[in-house]
Amino acid sequence: MEWTRSDTLALAANSCSFCHGLGIRIGENEKKGPCNCVFRSIFRICYNKFRACATKEKMHTRCTLERIGGRRGYIVYSRKDEEYVTDFILLAKRELSEQEYQIFNFHYILGADWRLCCKRLKMDRGAFFHFVYRIQHRLGRVMRELQPYSLFPLDRYFDISGSKPVDAVFEDSNSVAYFKLPEPATLAALKRKPLRPPLRPVVILPDQKAA
Repeated sequence: MEWTRSDTLALAANSCSFCHGLGIRIGENEKKGPCNCVFRSIFRICYNKFRACATKEKMHTRCTLERIGGRRGYIVYSRKDEEYVTDFILLAKRELSEQEYQIFNFHYILGADWRLCCKRLKMDRGAFFHFVYRIQHRLGRVMRELQPYSLFPLDRYFDISGSKPVDAVFEDSNSVAYFKLPEPATLAALKRKPLRPPLRPVVILPDQKAA
């Protein structure tokens, strides 16, 4: 992925001494890349969304319909909040080392502060926060650069604008609910004609009604 200033400017920290609020820093061989403050911002945004999804009351969660591409498209059920929580945790398990994930689990998943984490993991405060910054940098980069579907930006992950209501036929396949999209010809046939009321009222006389 090629990072541009438009991608990093809104996420960069104004007080950053490396990028000075621009989000782009020059590394080895004059190579430009995103600053670590950008990755930390991405991680914090994704983590706040993770907490919101994980602590939301189950009565407030909802199922949405997602369109599956292909020659004959389908629409399937999707639970975006639960899927985001799962993707967030599985991504951390895959990208972090065993020690890093242990800190991630205690501090971000279980919500322990740095005092409890240092006491449990038997490390000092400086070493703990070095691990925390490293975790934020690594996961923030992966959450943005993950292909084909990234966790950030959030509006793309939770976007349901593509699932437009269509006339569909319900069918069940292996206990999974699918909505089969009609063919284009069928869609054209299902379009309703516009209602055209008469321009003037029609009066039926008794003689005409009897006839």
